[in-house]
Amino acid sequence: MAPTVKHQKPTAFYDEFSRKGEGQKVTHYCPGCGHGTAHKLIAEAIDDLGVQDRTIFCSPVGCSVFAYYYFDCGNIQCAHGRAPAVATGIRRVNEDAIVISYQGDGDLAGIGMGAIVHAANRGENITVFFVNNAIYGMTGGQMAPTTLLGQKTATTPMGRSLANDGQPIGMAELISALKPPVYVERVSLGDPGRVLRARRAIRKALENQVRGKGFSFVEILSPCPVGWRMGAMEARKWLIETMEPVFPVKSFRDRAKDLRPARKTARARPSDKELLELLSIDRGRDWEVQPRTETIEDQFVKIAGFGGQGVMSGGVLLANCAIAEGLNATWLPSYGPEMRGGTASASVILSQRPIGAPVVDRPNVLIAMNGPSLDAFEEKVQPGGLVMVNTSLIERELKRTDVRALYFPATDIAKNVGLIMTSNLVALSTYISASGAVRMDTLRSVIPVSIKRKGLIEVNLKAVDAGLEYFREHYPSGV
Repeated sequence: MAPTVKHQKPTAFYDEFSRKGEGQKVTHYCPGCGHGTAHKLIAEAIDDLGVQDRTIFCSPVGCSVFAYYYFDCGNIQCAHGRAPAVATGIRRVNEDAIVISYQGDGDLAGIGMGAIVHAANRGENITVFFVNNAIYGMTGGQMAPTTLLGQKTATTPMGRSLANDGQPIGMAELISALKPPVYVERVSLGDPGRVLRARRAIRKALENQVRGKGFSFVEILSPCPVGWRMGAMEARKWLIETMEPVFPVKSFRDRAKDLRPARKTARARPSDKELLELLSIDRGRDWEVQPRTETIEDQFVKIAGFGGQGVMSGGVLLANCAIAEGLNATWLPSYGPEMRGGTASASVILSQRPIGAPVVDRPNVLIAMNGPSLDAFEEKVQPGGLVMVNTSLIERELKRTDVRALYFPATDIAKNVGLIMTSNLVALSTYISASGAVRMDTLRSVIPVSIKRKGLIEVNLKAVDAGLEYFREHYPSGV
């Protein structure tokens, strides 16, 4: 007779946890940490409800950042505190998904406070598990929003002070003050009996989502022996005797049993034509160019200047030209807080090969539209690279002799065309003339599609021709 299996690792877990190496069966968590227990309870609930193939787990920043090594389901690594926002996005595009936002106290109650409050207030049909261990466990044991008064941490060596630091935040109380959440409960991992109650709460919170009831929030009081500088047993005792009086373990709201599942209404989806009109895209002006067949050298382009010179839009135009010719392209902006006059640069990569990252640290092309940009990036250009200098605003010549120099008065040429804002088109036209990275006709074809103000198309095309004419006159043999 075959033995009956009563207890086994949940199928929602991977068989092996490769975070610590091939064949490993244990997590990376410290001995006595509550994350492992919480993970197991969640995985069991996923199994019980039969939703593994539909589940998407949103991992936070913190000790549980590597949850995707453990949960055998859909996983997304979220920016710090933004798991509820990511979960909202998933919910809006995938109505059948079971979406879990798993967060620690610094992640949710600190940097992510705005994201969690608004997700709860919208009543998103997601499930949030909030692990509260009253400390920043991963980054050295600093004070967290939930740190208790008098509790000593790396940043409160004398204990948390009411006058300096305020009260610890009760997130379950805060969430239950909002009307839309249907289920809010605080549980504890202090002993086996409490763990069983936590198991029921976690299952209920997920079941609410499966049945379309709405937003569920479970706060889990969890021990952190290393951060608290205690043994595992001592930490659980402290959790029960010290944390629980501050954070009462109880159900704050359970309206799910009184609610019918939300009725799904078919949302009208726009047709392709309607979507193009919504985005102000004229389909009749589509790019009509032939894919490139000849080989080009990978282009790592840095376009730099001040806000208002069209640095960003110039980078987008260049990337669009490459895409129109069947090349791979990336565009990455970098700018200061100023709308006009602040520093700005765009990194553009053009390649016939897949592009691994959009960052351009060592450009082989620099288009410097003002002096500070030349000062900032000249030394970073690869030897043999091309440096284009806008002599309208830059008085000095290059310091380096191991790069190719192209001097052109972009701003003055744009003024003569009739619109100073077209200096970016003058620069692009000159760059294309010098490099041959894309075709000039491609740029002319992409401009009418990319420029929103149709009245400016003609003057932008004139700027392209002016840049080409300048290059042919002053650099007839190339650079």
